[in-house]
Amino acid sequence: MIPIARPLVGDAEAEAAARVVRSGWLTQGPEVAAFEAEFAALVGAAHACAVSSCTTALHLALRAAGVGPGDEVVTVSHSFIATASSVRYCGAVPVFVDIDPATYNIDPALVEAAITPKTKAILCVHQIGMPCDLPALVAVARKHGLRLVEDAACAIGSEIRIDGRWEPIGRPHGDIACFSFHPRKVITTGDGGMLTTNDAEYDRLFRLWRQHGMSVPDTVRHGSRSVIFESYPVLGYNYRMTDVQAAVGREQLKRLPDIIARRRALAHRYRERLTGIPGVSPPVEPEWARSNWQSYAVRLDDGLEQRGVMQALLDRDIATRRGIMCAHLEPAYGQEPWRAGSSLAESERAQGTVVLLPLYAQMSEEEQDQVIDALAAVVADARTGGGAGARKG
Repeated sequence: MIPIARPLVGDAEAEAAARVVRSGWLTQGPEVAAFEAEFAALVGAAHACAVSSCTTALHLALRAAGVGPGDEVVTVSHSFIATASSVRYCGAVPVFVDIDPATYNIDPALVEAAITPKTKAILCVHQIGMPCDLPALVAVARKHGLRLVEDAACAIGSEIRIDGRWEPIGRPHGDIACFSFHPRKVITTGDGGMLTTNDAEYDRLFRLWRQHGMSVPDTVRHGSRSVIFESYPVLGYNYRMTDVQAAVGREQLKRLPDIIARRRALAHRYRERLTGIPGVSPPVEPEWARSNWQSYAVRLDDGLEQRGVMQALLDRDIATRRGIMCAHLEPAYGQEPWRAGSSLAESERAQGTVVLLPLYAQMSEEEQDQVIDALAAVVADARTGGGAGARKG
């Protein structure tokens, strides 16, 4: 079986975790602090704050941006459901706008028309690692006095060219960027997240809120030679990352350059071999963007049946995933409030016609050839009217 993804972990991560276990300090502590410092240096941010997941990072980011009950946040439906749900955690209403069909990212041209007096923030998503058009989004946000939060769950290692310079996603270019370390991402801590910002006050709030609103962190209290009684001046959350996770993350950061280089090489090879296969369109990378290729998304002709193609590949021992979901089509958002700020036709079309192919740093060229040859055969069979991927209608 060729999996859709495979985390690259090994003895270095196992030893790092064991080192923490032997130390006796397992929860948020010195390893988390070191991971934060190393991550901030990597992306060029003034501050980095580790949390339990990207979902909790998004919640804290929106709360710091002042989003509350009755407010609106302009974002995309075409994303993992956590994007929209983080808006609802604040009591606010997501306002969905459509995507650019080439990049599957928020279409900046549609954002301004979706803004109302209730709008507090714009939440963009660097979908499957492809950077958004940040200069355009920053311009809209600043024009209207809004905060720009980047859902960079998939985008560690991705880059964008701004003013002639290549800069990492996470610098940040908006106000706050949020990352995920789930095993499906390019690097992993098992689970976990990170917020980056250049605003010291935001960072202070993240650190206060992630630990129950505690006035004095555990590290300070346990290291003090005087008795300290902490207080809880605000409502907080249990959004901490453990030192075990952070130690693994530090080893993963060392691997990141090689992982990105390999993923980019595999993506280039996919494009070369998939171009020209009738019925399949490789993804588009704008000239101002460098993706980390967290996922490799191909679009099928509208006439091809997505589930059938995927099943035919699975029958050949190749795992795939459907295109990115649309939150507004899920049962939960038949009950939760949301508003459409534009037509969502391209978002819905992408969900129904895009297939994510296997891509991971350990993938061999032989495995990749197996995927490509199988996809070509399945699509050719479907286009002639036979097989599991038969044309619609």
